[in-house]
Amino acid sequence: MQLKYKLWLDYRGRAFGDGPARLLKGVAETGSLRKAAMELGMSYNKAWRIIHAAEERLGFPLLDRSVGGTTGGGSVITPEARDLMERYQAVAAEADQALEEVFQRHFADWVDPVVAEADGAGPAE
Repeated sequence: MQLKYKLWLDYRGRAFGDGPARLLKGVAETGSLRKAAMELGMSYNKAWRIIHAAEERLGFPLLDRSVGGTTGGGSVITPEARDLMERYQAVAAEADQALEEVFQRHFADWVDPVVAEADGAGPAE
């Protein structure tokens, strides 16, 4: 048995979570929202809608975009987006740790040690 959950920031609706964070990480690595979307198996249109909705809710741009031309265009994440990503990742890491401790406290006797080790969670204590 494992604890599963989703974590997101809510500000005028679901504003930021794992999806936008993965897209922004991909843009930071590739310089392109289209390439980031492809690497995640997502259409460019869907990726653009996710980023646009997050920007609308948060009230600031996540990407600086340049349109095609001879250099081919591309995107870079804004300083605000980088700060948001770092804070979100820190909260997510601390939440993972805290929730795992709570889960173990309440369900340690229900966790099958063989399954936990196969899932990378280590042996149950």
